Amino acid sequence: MRKVTPQHEGLTQITTLDLGYTRHMLRALFDLPIPEAGEARLASPDLSQADPAVCRADGAILYGKGKEKYGVIVETQRSPDNDKRYSWLEYIANFRAREKCPVCLVVLCPDPSVARWAEKAITTGHPGLELIPKVIHPGNTPVITDVAQMLGNIGLAVLSTIMRGNSPEGDAIFEAMLAALDSIDRETAWRYARYINVSLTGDEQKKWENLMAMQTYPYQGDYAEGLLAEGEAKGEAKGEAKGEAKSVLKILQHRGVAVSDEVRERVMACRDMATLDRWLVQVLSVSSAEELFD
Repeated sequence: MRKVTPQHEGLTQITTLDLGYTRHMLRALFDLPIPEAGEARLASPDLSQADPAVCRADGAILYGKGKEKYGVIVETQRSPDNDKRYSWLEYIANFRAREKCPVCLVVLCPDPSVARWAEKAITTGHPGLELIPKVIHPGNTPVITDVAQMLGNIGLAVLSTIMRGNSPEGDAIFEAMLAALDSIDRETAWRYARYINVSLTGDEQKKWENLMAMQTYPYQGDYAEGLLAEGEAKGEAKGEAKGEAKSVLKILQHRGVAVSDEVRERVMACRDMATLDRWLVQVLSVSSAEELFD
């Protein structure tokens, strides 16, 4: 199972936060036949005929309805993964069959070298049938430093902040983005600010965090409150997981099952509630602690 990092998740969330802004961004970058207006909704990213799903995209969007329906599969790629050159074709085929509409694959690649990998044509073996993903990367994302221009396409502006934040114009992009977000819905603004933060890395992320800490605009206060609430929720979840982990170990001890230091450390380090719940059931019948991990 792939590990999803905050940076990976942040980029995907940017495209699914406001589907209207994403519509405008995609039409500007790729001139896709997405309806200019009308219905837009998130579709299920589970793109597999299996149950449980083993083929899951990062995001899926469905624009329009009836004959105008058009699907977009969103993938974030921060490193090459040759398995994707097979699964992406499956994503498209299954989405198209399920929704009975055309569909496009859009891949977000902040790293230019990864973008070059993702842009390569994927051949299928069938004559004339190949897939060339639509890739968003620093090379095709414009530098936007004008607030009015950002407000004309806020979805593209947010991506510009991430994709071009390390360019010579990075500071100007950041300043303009901060001001532009103050002109849109506050809830959307602070969420975009949050996703920008987790999508950036290194010095650019530190710069953005410092600018957000200045709280020049009202939405930045919402951003700070959101981070606090998120931290509290994580703390509660961590405490609950720790309690269940201790219960697993206590039951093993009560049953007289030996617990090695390695097992103890692994159980206490677990934060996945589904795994801990499963262990709480298994712990009643295992003959050795190691059987929990089979």
